[in-house]
Amino acid sequence: MKKRKLGYAAMIVAVAMLAAGCGNNGNGTNKTTADENLQETTGVSAGNREDVIVVMGPTSEPEAGFDPAYGWGAGEHVHEPLIQSTLTVTTPDLKIDYDLATDMSVTDDGLTWTVKIRDDVSFSDGEKLTAEDVAFTYNTLRDTSSVNDFTMLKEAKALDDTTVEFQMNRPYSIWPYTMAIAGIVPEHAYGPDYGEHPIGSGRYLLKQWDKGQQVIFEANPDYYGEAPKMKKVTILFMDEDAAFAAVQSGQVDLAYTAASYSDQVVDGFELLSFETVDNRGFNLPATAASENAGMMIGNDFTSDVLVRRAINIAINRDEMIENVLNGYGSPAYSVCDKMPWYNSIAKTDYNPEQAAALLEEAGWVSGADGIREKDGKRAEMTLMYPASDSVRQALAADTSNQLKKIGIDVKTEGVGWDEAYDRAQSEPLMWGWGAHTPMELYNIYHSMEGTGLAEYSPYANSTVDRYMDEALASSDLEESYELWQKAQWDGTTGITQDGDIPWIWLVNIDHLYWSRNNLKVAEQKLHPHGHGWSIVNNVDEWSWN
Repeated sequence: MKKRKLGYAAMIVAVAMLAAGCGNNGNGTNKTTADENLQETTGVSAGNREDVIVVMGPTSEPEAGFDPAYGWGAGEHVHEPLIQSTLTVTTPDLKIDYDLATDMSVTDDGLTWTVKIRDDVSFSDGEKLTAEDVAFTYNTLRDTSSVNDFTMLKEAKALDDTTVEFQMNRPYSIWPYTMAIAGIVPEHAYGPDYGEHPIGSGRYLLKQWDKGQQVIFEANPDYYGEAPKMKKVTILFMDEDAAFAAVQSGQVDLAYTAASYSDQVVDGFELLSFETVDNRGFNLPATAASENAGMMIGNDFTSDVLVRRAINIAINRDEMIENVLNGYGSPAYSVCDKMPWYNSIAKTDYNPEQAAALLEEAGWVSGADGIREKDGKRAEMTLMYPASDSVRQALAADTSNQLKKIGIDVKTEGVGWDEAYDRAQSEPLMWGWGAHTPMELYNIYHSMEGTGLAEYSPYANSTVDRYMDEALASSDLEESYELWQKAQWDGTTGITQDGDIPWIWLVNIDHLYWSRNNLKVAEQKLHPHGHGWSIVNNVDEWSWN
C-alpha cells in the first residue's frame, strides 16, 4: 500500500478551514467531507484529476536544491531524482534494471565498467543527452559530491555518443546501485545555480519552488519513456501536526504521519502502511575501555561478547513494536533485513532465560537490588538517543525496561548530534539506518584504515572485513550477495548472534501515510531510511479511481 504528503499552501487553507469551523466534529470525521472539499478546491472530481498533492516533513526539502552533486537523489533519503534520468534503476525486489543504460559490462578485475546508453534522449531544453553528459556528471560527483562517496571512481570517459567508460580506483561490484541514484545533468547547462533551476531528462520538470513551503513538478512532455499519468505533482513541507490538520480538512491527497496518529479516523482517507528497511538499533562498543587523544573508546561492560549476545535475545521486539509503534513495524535483526544480501541466520528468538544464563556464564550475578554485579561493578550502561527524536527516545526507554528484567541497569540520555558521534565510541547510541545498497553493511562494520576499527563503534573482525572486500571485488553483482551474507555469518564467525554481535537491531519502522480513498498509489519498493521522497519514486504511475 502507499501514500503521500502535504504542502504548505494546502496547510494554510486547512488551518483556515479548521478555524472557520470545518474541522473535526469530535468523532474523528469532518462536517464537510474530504471529497466535497476536493471538489470545492480543484473544481474537478477525483476521477478526472491528473494532479496530486503530497505532504512531506520539513527536513525532506533539499536545502541545496535539485543538484545530484549536493544530495538530490542520494544522501540519507535515497530516492529516484524524478527531474533527472539515471543509468540504472532498482526493481521492486531491489535488483538492478535499466533506465538510460541499455547494456553494461565489467572487466574481470572489476576496474573498468562500460555502459551503453540510449540515443533517443534529450534534456528539457532540447539538447541531446550523450555519453559526454554522463561522464561530466560522474566526474563532477567525484570532485564535488558532499553526500555520497565517489572515491572509488578514477575517471568517467565518453568513448562515443552512446558509450561511457568508468575507470575505477578499486573494484566496486555494487556500482550499479550507485548508478541508480545519480541523476544525469547537462554539461552545457550546469553551473552554480543549477540546483535552483535544474534541467534534466527525467519524468518531471521543476515548475516552481517556494523555499520552505512547496515544490511543484509538471510532467516532461518530451520524456522518452511512458508518459506520466500524474501531470502535476505538488509537494508541501509541513510538520506532523500541520500535515494531519491538512488531511482532516481534505486539502491534500497524501500526507506522511506518525504511529501516534494511527488510531485516528478521517473521512475520505485511509491509513497506508509501507514496509521499510528503515531500522532502529544501537551499537555496543566491542572493545575494552581506553583513552585515545582525550577521547574515550570502548566499554568494559559491553566489550564482553556474552553480554552483547545476552542483550540481543533479551529484547522482545514484537512487544516493542506494540508499545512504541502502535503495531506499525517489523522486528529488525540486521541493518539489511529483506534485502537480497540479507543473511536470515541473523534472526533470533526472544529468550530471556537464555540471556540470563549467558550473563551468569560471563560472571554477572544478581545483586541485592536485582541488578547484576561482577568484581564489585554493576551491570550498567548509558543508552543515548537524539534529543529531538521522540520515537528513538521511546525505543531507548523500552530497551531500558526490558533489560532491567535480566538485571542490566540502562540509563537513557538525550543528546545532540554534536556530541553523539564521539560518545558513541564508548557508549551505546540509538541510531537509524537502512539503504538500498550493501555499502550500509560496509560502512557500519568494516574497519577503517588508520584506526583499525569500524567508524561508528569500536569493532573489528578481519574475516568480516575480508568477505566485504571480496564482495566489492567480485565481477558479478549477484554472486557478491553471498559474500555479503558470509560477512554476517559464515558458520564460524560474523556479526550475528553466534558471532560478535556489535550492534543490536530492534525494529524496522513502517512508513505511514494518510491517503485519499480514491487515490491509487503504485506498488512501492521497500522504503529506505527516511520518511520522505521514496514515496514518490513512481508517482508517474499513480492514478485516480
